[in-house]
Amino acid sequence: MPAGERRIVSSRHLAEGPGWEASEFEYGMIIAYNSFARWMQRCMAASGMELSPLEILVLHNTNHRDREKRLNDITFLLNIEDTHTVNYALRKLLKLGLLDSEKRGKEVFYRTSESGRELCERYRKVREECLLEPIQKGGMAGEDLREIASALRVLSGYYDQASRAASSL
Repeated sequence: MPAGERRIVSSRHLAEGPGWEASEFEYGMIIAYNSFARWMQRCMAASGMELSPLEILVLHNTNHRDREKRLNDITFLLNIEDTHTVNYALRKLLKLGLLDSEKRGKEVFYRTSESGRELCERYRKVREECLLEPIQKGGMAGEDLREIASALRVLSGYYDQASRAASSL
């Protein structure tokens, strides 16, 4: 099979017949997710802190727009169903002094602390140097990335709907 027609999938049994392109996409997602998780951890380590990918996502989301967030806000924005894992990440980030919290009634609001904001800024600088510059030099930036991001958001909706349908079987 010529290189342009080669099917690169993680599970051949899922790529039989029509729809093999979805299996190819899923394999791309698998390797992209694992690369992204590894990148986040190494970027954060270069910024001065060892954190898990989920803790990094929660920290950046909490820092987003310098607004306090509740657990439900964070899980909604990150599209995470398991609130327990996010709650555990929040507790760890609080213990490390990267977040502050305030309880109001039954709700707890989280905000990045000064040290959390400084860590996010160091991460941003490492990201610019190690990731963004090579992406731009490689010719993939701007509108290309926006189109890919848009397609990923649309496809995530299909996967969310399929997961709801599978739950009802």
